[in-house]
Amino acid sequence: MGRAGALRIFLLRKLPLAWLAGIRLQTLGADEAVVLIRHRWINQNPFRSLYFGAQAMAAELSTGLLVMQHTWQRQPGVSMLVTGMRAEFTRKATGLITFRCADGPAIRAAVTAAIATGTGQVLEATSIGTDETGAVVGRFVFTWAVKQRGS
Repeated sequence: MGRAGALRIFLLRKLPLAWLAGIRLQTLGADEAVVLIRHRWINQNPFRSLYFGAQAMAAELSTGLLVMQHTWQRQPGVSMLVTGMRAEFTRKATGLITFRCADGPAIRAAVTAAIATGTGQVLEATSIGTDETGAVVGRFVFTWAVKQRGS
């Protein structure tokens, strides 16, 4: 089973609302994660566009997958937590929306610093949402806290 299939099972078991909303993984690398969500009846708002909560879930997942990837099986263990979010909506979100986070290097550096120093680190990870034409529909900035477990 590939990463996309594993993510679908993870979403169904741990984040069923994201699974139900139709969030899907397109790519996950060391430096970048790309998540897709299609505007459908189940995730729309009264204005017939993608509900802001569904956008936030997809955007958060694109940042969170990178944080998870860089904390996974680290010794000593590293915990992760969203401590803040800012969002800017620039266009009506309809059709297939792509959320891209390319902050893997900064995330890796924060996790490495948390382990090396034993102190918590705070970082911001940005996810940009674009529609099928490439137009930006939203920009999300998530504040993540990472710290060595047991510290």
